[in-house]
Amino acid sequence: MSQVPQIKIPATYMRGGTSKGVFFRIDDLPVAAQQPGAARDNLLLRVIGSPDPYGKQTDGMGGATSSTSKTVLLAKSTQPDHDVDYLFGQVAIDKPFVDWSGNCGNLTAAVGSFAIANGLVAAEKIPHNGICTVRIWQVNIGKTIIAHVPISNGEVQETGDFELDGVTFPAAEVQIEFLDPADGDGDDAAMFPTGHVVDDLEVPGVGTLKATLINAGIPTIFVNAKDIGYTGTELQSAINSDKEALARFELIRAHGAVKMGLIKDVAEAVGRQHTPKVAFVAPPADYVSSSGKAIKAADIDVLVRALSMGQLHHAMMGTAAVAIGTAAAIPGTLVNLAAGGGDRQAVNFGHPSGTLRVGAEAVQDNGTWVVKKAIMSRSARVLMEGWVRIPGDSF
Repeated sequence: MSQVPQIKIPATYMRGGTSKGVFFRIDDLPVAAQQPGAARDNLLLRVIGSPDPYGKQTDGMGGATSSTSKTVLLAKSTQPDHDVDYLFGQVAIDKPFVDWSGNCGNLTAAVGSFAIANGLVAAEKIPHNGICTVRIWQVNIGKTIIAHVPISNGEVQETGDFELDGVTFPAAEVQIEFLDPADGDGDDAAMFPTGHVVDDLEVPGVGTLKATLINAGIPTIFVNAKDIGYTGTELQSAINSDKEALARFELIRAHGAVKMGLIKDVAEAVGRQHTPKVAFVAPPADYVSSSGKAIKAADIDVLVRALSMGQLHHAMMGTAAVAIGTAAAIPGTLVNLAAGGGDRQAVNFGHPSGTLRVGAEAVQDNGTWVVKKAIMSRSARVLMEGWVRIPGDSF
């Protein structure tokens, strides 16, 4: 019986926001995987433990959810006035597929910390105590993100008292700014691909739904919870245990992707699982979060539930939070209307694990909506560092 020895690759396992992923310096990858292509994808699939027909990723670093089947590749930035280039790969659990079509806003919170600790940020930029501002070039979407990372005694501060719903333990707060979060040049047709803040989305087998289709943070399809038979207070078990419901959401996602111009035919949606996201919104209501915490309607502006990689997310994707904040700031979108309408610069929304506040400032420039940046706070922590090992013939 033939056997191929394992190789080891320097890596760091990190939590960022409500996600976890395996972080690499591109220069530390085997030469064949340092460039985009099949070798890189196959290597990352083997690291995470995909494809796994059992859906558990037992033979890899993945955690069998969309939030924990993630990879990050980092390098010193090739862009002027930036510190680090950040490339995100969402690894499918049951398919041999790595989706490079979008960003992970949660893991963004860990990018600055990793970059500082691994020599990707110039030493003179790092204070002995204070805040280190890391300018990140997000390669997947071609956007600038700024991370404000706390530094204590010359090292990244990871512990603290900042609490983030969806994460069990408190940690140090990392403020993230997503600059010009709308796709394209910020013109209305780019932020809203159809040119409208609300569209009629025809979905065979589901019906015609009111929908806000927005490119901000990540392409997202918002629909009203009541239009699809929900209240907006649902937890994961109410959705993820219902195969028919998940199939309907995938239909909505696929037809929304066509209407947004992301794909030409619904059949292409299977090859673009990471984007767009689909979410449903509702006015505030009391509910009990997945941790048992009582959330009061008076403490939130709007309810939002979002799906990622075919499952209801246990909290909220960071990029989808940017889309929520952006849409809430623009009068007439479904998110804005569910939050009570009018002008707002921040929104506190309820999700399955609790609440999250995100700020976004929208202004009209010659009749076109422009959002300069969206801001939210997350946290990050190194869970393990050293090497990952994979069979040498994996890629």
